[in-house]
Amino acid sequence: MDMFILMVIVFILGYTAIAFEHPLKVNKAASALLTGVLTWVILVLACTKILTLGPDHNGFSPSWHHYLESTDYQDFLKNNPDSNMFEIMRYFISHHELYHHLAEISRILFFLLGAMTIVEIVDQYQGFRIITDKIKTTNKVKLLWILSFLTFFMSAALDNLTTTIVMIALLRKLIANQKTRWLFASLVVLAANAGGAWSPIGDVTTIMLWIGGQVTTINIITMVIIPSLITMIIPLILLSFTLKGNVERPEINEKHSKEFTTHSERKLMLILGVSALLFVPVFKTITYLDPYMGMLLGLGTLWVVTEIIHRNKTGKDKRRLSVVGILTKVDVPTVFFFLGILTAVSSLATGGQLQLLAGYLDEKLGNIYTINLAIGLISAIVDNVPLVAGAMGMYPTMTPEIIKALPVAEQAYAHFFVQDGQFWEFLAYCTGTGGSILIIGSAAGVAAMGMERIDFIWYIKRISLLALIGYLAGAGAYYLQMQIFG
Repeated sequence: MDMFILMVIVFILGYTAIAFEHPLKVNKAASALLTGVLTWVILVLACTKILTLGPDHNGFSPSWHHYLESTDYQDFLKNNPDSNMFEIMRYFISHHELYHHLAEISRILFFLLGAMTIVEIVDQYQGFRIITDKIKTTNKVKLLWILSFLTFFMSAALDNLTTTIVMIALLRKLIANQKTRWLFASLVVLAANAGGAWSPIGDVTTIMLWIGGQVTTINIITMVIIPSLITMIIPLILLSFTLKGNVERPEINEKHSKEFTTHSERKLMLILGVSALLFVPVFKTITYLDPYMGMLLGLGTLWVVTEIIHRNKTGKDKRRLSVVGILTKVDVPTVFFFLGILTAVSSLATGGQLQLLAGYLDEKLGNIYTINLAIGLISAIVDNVPLVAGAMGMYPTMTPEIIKALPVAEQAYAHFFVQDGQFWEFLAYCTGTGGSILIIGSAAGVAAMGMERIDFIWYIKRISLLALIGYLAGAGAYYLQMQIFG
């Protein structure tokens, strides 16, 4: 069997195991890790097959030819003068490609781990009670609208992953019933992804397009905010007709709360925690360092503050509220789940499957709206980052000089790819919101699924159709908007 196809089969089987986690009684983190490792093992074993067919077979890693021109390749030949092409390709996959993807994955994992720990610190200090005590309503519909709009705008200021982690922590203080909390958490994911799509710092893909120069801050906000808002509002309206009754709030142990934390400590931790999260995009803008560095800076600050506050305490009291003790409560399986999923997808990026898919869409569809709609739907299955990276590689950003040099027949189509062109705007919308169609289709969804143990099949039955309707409605709104104002 072609190793190229075998990788896809293993990925599909792993994806199926994740989807049927509850019937199989196998934790999705285990399935994800196995899938991620096995796809890379198959890719390395496929070196011999790739050599017989040529490294361009099936769109094999686009960075292969760049590697052959790099100093890394020259250094390898100096240190291994007798190496053959098989050894060179194996080294390229195991050291160059795997390390490259590991760096990208690590950025997300450290960011996730830092954000989860900060939220857990605030939660352990009962800091979120200051917010939840202000939300008096228990009506399901009112509460859903309040939390969704709060998530939508928080996601634009922070990012969809951080916002989801914070909102899940809030939901645990507001809703006792697990299935009801699943519903609210799912709408939080939808709202977080919608809110992240119109902000240059709200989602990894919009950050990529912003840094890459494909979009600018003011334009992405003004052109994508209305479609994103409609993506969230349509499912909310549909749910409002069927959602009845009130939520039951969990019981809070007042004695426990007063025994270990004071009101001033709760307020301090809430302010420091929220400030640390809000400071991340500011940190990135000032230093140009990756956002996870800003997140770790915030975590380190909170860690020092908690140590100072409890420096005179000993034993269980100090451990309960120290970061060392709080770290034992952080959801590590969710981190491993992220690692497995992102590792599996990165192997498909190196193997060329995603590049081949992007080329197929371009060849068969050939329209910026249908291409982006398809990419958005695909991003519900695989991570949107390599899809956007593939699109950025396939379609260079056009300039007036480049367009003038093109044949007249091609100039109108090329205008879609200038900075702030319709292709890039619609790509940001589609990849940002399309992942909501499946719970595993976005970083926010994966985080919510891991933290709340949301069942994959339950999400498909209850949320996927709503998310799809909202996605198409928002896309229609963008198209209509361009016809009127474009």
